[in-house]
Order: sequence, then structure tokens, then C-alpha cells
Amino acid sequence: MKVVKWLLAIMLTLVVGITVYLTMFFDLNNFKPQIVDAVKKQTGRDLQITEDLSWSVFPSLGIKLGGISLSNPENFAPASMLNVNEAVANVALMPLFSQHIEVDLLKLDGLTLNLVTQKNGKTSFDGLIGDANVAAQTPATTQNSDAQAMALQTLDIGGIELTNTNINLIDIATNTTQTFSLKSFTLGQFSLGKFADFAYEFSATLPDMTVTSSGQGKLKIDQDLKLVTINDFTMSHNAQGDSLPNKSVNAEITTQMLMALDAKTIELQLTALSAMDIAATGDIKVNYANSIPKIAMNLDVGDIDVDALFPKQEEQAENAPQDTETGPSAEPDLSALSTIDLSVNLTAKSIKVSNMLTQNWQLNMTANKGLLTLSSLTADLYEGKLALSAKLDGRKALPTYQFDKKLIGVNIRPLLMDAAEIDLLSGLASFEVKGSGASLIPDNLKKNLDAVGKFEVADGSLYGVNIPQMIRSAQQKLKGDLSADTKEELKTDFTSLTGSFTMKDAVVTNPDLAMAAPLIRLKGKGTANIASEALDYTLTTSVVGSLAGQGKAVDESLKGVDIPLTIKGTFQEPKFGIDTKALLEGQFKDEADKAKEKLKDGLFKKLGI
Repeated sequence: MKVVKWLLAIMLTLVVGITVYLTMFFDLNNFKPQIVDAVKKQTGRDLQITEDLSWSVFPSLGIKLGGISLSNPENFAPASMLNVNEAVANVALMPLFSQHIEVDLLKLDGLTLNLVTQKNGKTSFDGLIGDANVAAQTPATTQNSDAQAMALQTLDIGGIELTNTNINLIDIATNTTQTFSLKSFTLGQFSLGKFADFAYEFSATLPDMTVTSSGQGKLKIDQDLKLVTINDFTMSHNAQGDSLPNKSVNAEITTQMLMALDAKTIELQLTALSAMDIAATGDIKVNYANSIPKIAMNLDVGDIDVDALFPKQEEQAENAPQDTETGPSAEPDLSALSTIDLSVNLTAKSIKVSNMLTQNWQLNMTANKGLLTLSSLTADLYEGKLALSAKLDGRKALPTYQFDKKLIGVNIRPLLMDAAEIDLLSGLASFEVKGSGASLIPDNLKKNLDAVGKFEVADGSLYGVNIPQMIRSAQQKLKGDLSADTKEELKTDFTSLTGSFTMKDAVVTNPDLAMAAPLIRLKGKGTANIASEALDYTLTTSVVGSLAGQGKAVDESLKGVDIPLTIKGTFQEPKFGIDTKALLEGQFKDEADKAKEKLKDGLFKKLGI
């Protein structure tokens, strides 16, 4: 017992001695001139400490600083690079003797950083960074031994408070200022291996938007300082700006995160994400051990209405400035594709874009070394299936691309109506196309695209024309009946419509259009210009059944006669026509053939044959 008493007495005497020495004989303010001179000598900057430095010793060893400022380089504005209103650090004294660190309080208030970039490229950091060669020559063994020497038995923090922190990024060349403000960050009672509560409030003012964010969660760091775990991290974000959908975006996120500092990996579990009426879950894994971080994302989203996220086109047209240019004249900068290693697996319940609805999305995509590869995209589309693969090469100044697209069993009429407001065709369509091209400038996309494909439409109708009625009406008029009825529905039913096509210089060429209908057979060829939307088709129609209307006599005089038809106009307003000259010539040929038969029969009778 005496030994214990003596030890306690010695420790108490030591603490009292340190307290007396620090408070009575060791005045930190005596060192302020030396500190200011040292900073000036090393950096050429002016350091100011306007408030007195003060000690606290028992029961914790602490220091309080205030009124600190560090200047920017000469001729920079603002003149001050760093300002600190108050900084307080209190550490429990007794545990330090056994390599236990117990921090009663860490507090930082009113930190302001003004980081300036001049037109000549000079920044606020110039002159502050030491000689990199010296650091590079430091033996690794020394660093490891220092790390081992600083190994901690425990680390306990009573609390951390960061308030009123502002970072201003000022770019003189672009005349822009970005402000990031941390209103508050608090960390509750913290110990290694145990969860501690934290919370934050943050805002940012950017050139084109303002952002506010707040959140809270639970933080744990393991005893070896190698594993960081964050649980139940909930965040609320709001962004406002003219460039955003509907000028405002709100997002709510709940995540769990695991960060392995030794392996340099981060695993993020998205428990819930909601933004702009979009709900999603998934996970994100990051490996930052290499110079280019490797990111893998798996996301599952519900219903996405892209059209609802953006203003109506009419509103955009009204608010848009008058400009004759149709799009950007320069290629987009795809250099970012060379700085990421990204893989994305996405599933979605439904996605609506440009008024076109798709369901059950399955998407697999990668971006690596300048290549963006869509290895697979499948979706349900208007009672059919969509399958797409594509590749974008952004390694050169002129980007190139290629794709392979298939539609199987798609109800083509509602698809055309929703996608392009074209009421031209109905039926179950299958469509295949492979293509490649260069340039992503809108005006060049159509010009530089080379593609080949084929299509087939079963049990459908061609709208805007009634070919049997058109032929019947023309026939009646040629016979002198100018009152021929032309009021039947403008629709031609068919059992199959097939063809192949090529595309070059924005012109789609279809050399083998074929349509089979109950009364007619149609073959033809033509072109469709996707830039001007102009149509130019020549068709040949053969009558294989009766063209008589209801309640009228059967007239089969045109059976077997080839009748040329034409399609002109545009995608939106196609114009169908009939070559009446060919129809007339067909009739004369038929009458001539009948006359020849009669003459031949009469000749045979006279000859007694």
C-alpha cells in the first residue's frame, strides 16, 4: 500500500509541477514572434495571431488559439488565404503516459480558405509545399518505424465540433467563384472499435447552381486504424439552378459504407435512394489502389419518366434565344473516358423517354481506357423485345461508334405514334440493323452513319392510302365515270411487308420492298432521306383478286395487270399516287389480247381446224 501511495503522490506532484511551470513560467505568447518569423522565412507569407494563446492543464492538457490569418501570395486578391476565428484542443493528461489518447474536445470555428488561381496559373498554394525531392529521399524504413512508434493503445474523443467553415475557389481566368460552406460537423463520444454519432450541414454556391446538404449517421474505426465503417448514413440534398430539371432537384439517400484503408477499397450499399420521383437500391464498389480507380455499380431502379424531368419542348422553345445554329459544331470532349474504369449493371422496371415507354430493362456497360462499351441492353417494348449492343471509342479527337440493334414482335403503330407522331403503319414488326459511324456532332450523325438492315411486318395495315380503292376509282374514271366513289377508309391491309435496306449519306435505300395483301401484290424500291424526311418510292402493284366494292358487280379486268404506284412527300405527310397511263395501257393490252383471241378462233373455223 505504501508503494501505491508513493506512486500516486509522485504522479500528483508531477502534474502539479507541470501545471505550475506551464502557467507561470512558460508563456506561449512569447513564441508568437518566432512563429511569425519562421512562417515568413519559409513561405514568404504573413502570419498574424491577434489573440493571446492560452493553456489549460488539468484535468486536460489543452491549447486555445484565435484570430489567426495567413496571407495569400503578393498581389493576390483577397489578400488573406486562411482565417481562423477559434481553435481549441483539449487532451486528457494522465492517459498520455501509457500511450492512451483521450481528447476531451476538438473545436474549430470560423475557418475561411480563399484559394485563388491567377490567369498565369499561379495558385494560393505556391511556395507552401516543401521540396518534394527531400520527401522522396526519405527511407521507407524510417517512415515505418515512426508509424510503429506512434502506435496507439486507445483513442478516445469526447467530441469534435467544426462550425462556420468556408472554402472559396476563385478562378481569375474564368472569372468564377465557387463557395463551399460547412455550417457544422459534430462527432459525439468516440472510441476505437465503437460506433459514434455524427452529423453535418453543408452548402455550396457554384456558377450554375446552389447545393445544400445535411446528414447524420454512425461512425466506427477499428483498433488497428485500417477499417472504417459508417452505418445508417442518411442524407438530404437539394440543388437549384436553371440547368437542372425543373430548376430544382431533391434527393434522399440512406447508405452503409465500409472502407478498408489497407486494401484501399470502399464498399457502399445504397439502402434507399429517391430523387426526382425515382427510387433505387444497389451497391457501389471502389478500388483506388491504382492510379485509375476501379468502380463497379449495381443498381435497381423502379419507374423513370424522363419526359417529366425536363420542361416541355414548347416551353424550351419559348425561352430559348433565337439562334440559327441547330447544335454544337465541335466534338464533345470524351477525355474523361480515359480516366475511369467503370462497370455498370442496371435493372429498371420501366423507362419513358420521348414519350416512348419500355419495361424490364437489363443493362450491362463498361468504360475503360477511352472505350465505352454497351455489351447488352434488353427491354420489353410495345409487346415485343428490344436488344441492343454498342461501342463508343473516344480515344481520338474524332469519336467513332458502332451498334447492333434488334426489335422482335413489336406493335409498330403505337411505337411510331409515341416516338415520332407518325401514323403510317401497323402490325407486328421485327427489325434488325447494324451500323457504324464517326462524329457525335448532331448534323454529322446522320451524314456519317453507314448501316445495313432488314425488316418484316406481319398482319398489318398501311395508313393514308387504300390501294384497291385507288385502282378501282382510277379504272372507273378511265371508263368515263367521273363520280367514282372515293370515300372509303384510307387503309390498305396486308398479311406481310418485308424488305432490306442500306443507309449512307443520310439516305436509306430499300431495293426490295414486298407486300402481300388479300387482293393485291406489291413490289418496289425507293429511298427515304432521314435528314430532309423526303420519300421517293416507285411501286408495282398486281391485282390478284376482285376489286369490286360492296354491292357492285365483280370486275376482274385488271387481274394480272401491273400498275405503277408512287410514294412522295415526307414521313409526316406521305403522298400516294397512281400511274393512270400505265393503267390505261394495261387495259388496251387486255382488249388487244381478247381481239387477237377472237381473230384466231375465227381463222381456225374458216380453215376447218
